[in-house]
Amino acid sequence: MDARVKSNTVDTPLCRPFLKWAGNKFRIIERIKNRLPPGKRLIEPFTGSGAVFLNTNYPHYLLCDSNPDLINLYNLLKEEGPKFIRYCKRYFNGDHNNSESYYQLRERFNLQTNIRQRAALFIYLNRHGYNGLCRYNSKGGFNVPFGRYIKPYFPEKEMLSFHKKAQNAEFKIATFEQTINASKKGDVIYCDPPYAPLSNSADFTSYSPGGFSIQEQRDLAELAVQTSKRNIPVLLSNHDTEFTRKVYDKAKIEHFYVRRYISCNGKKREHAGEVLALFQ
Repeated sequence: MDARVKSNTVDTPLCRPFLKWAGNKFRIIERIKNRLPPGKRLIEPFTGSGAVFLNTNYPHYLLCDSNPDLINLYNLLKEEGPKFIRYCKRYFNGDHNNSESYYQLRERFNLQTNIRQRAALFIYLNRHGYNGLCRYNSKGGFNVPFGRYIKPYFPEKEMLSFHKKAQNAEFKIATFEQTINASKKGDVIYCDPPYAPLSNSADFTSYSPGGFSIQEQRDLAELAVQTSKRNIPVLLSNHDTEFTRKVYDKAKIEHFYVRRYISCNGKKREHAGEVLALFQ
């Protein structure tokens, strides 16, 4: 590992995110760390589970996402730490690990306006829902079905680690355009957008209310080009497809394979091509 990577990566054991997350980059974190340039601040417009944030060592972080449930949760955990963790743990005592309780609490979440309780329920739904999916319907209602796990894990240790690391981070609800346009010299940007479809029929884009369109994939790639011209490096990850190769043609691209773990049949979880595209 060269000096550039050492300056911005953590030499301690890897830290797992406390949320289950589709497209979680924990499994390829070493590849990402090896491509990230040094800088004073890491900016993530699609923070997701925070795997990259947790396993790098930049002096400062700006972590954004268009999903308000996610950002509100992170801000509460940053501010309250152990107190908030204890508040969330009550949903993991075994009494709520059944379909009747799950759907009642899911409905409570969708009607909830209290940010603190909504955040605690978000963790409950994440750990008790099917495959840890985060999915909303067209009206913005969380609609992931019950997961039927024997004993859902409460990520107390992982939440505490996140709380400690978050003291050097700022969390904001923002679009990727707003986030990237707020960057300045000395920043490094890592973008992990919802995956581009592998085919024309694939449309799993409901990462947040409104989804993420093909045009937004194009807009993100073009914004990465323009931002790199301001001497701000941008690293993007995505599926390896003809479409992504075309829109990332001005970047230095690394191709590799990753095993997919979001599937209803474990025997059919296959390797899929992925890219890391560095605009610099």
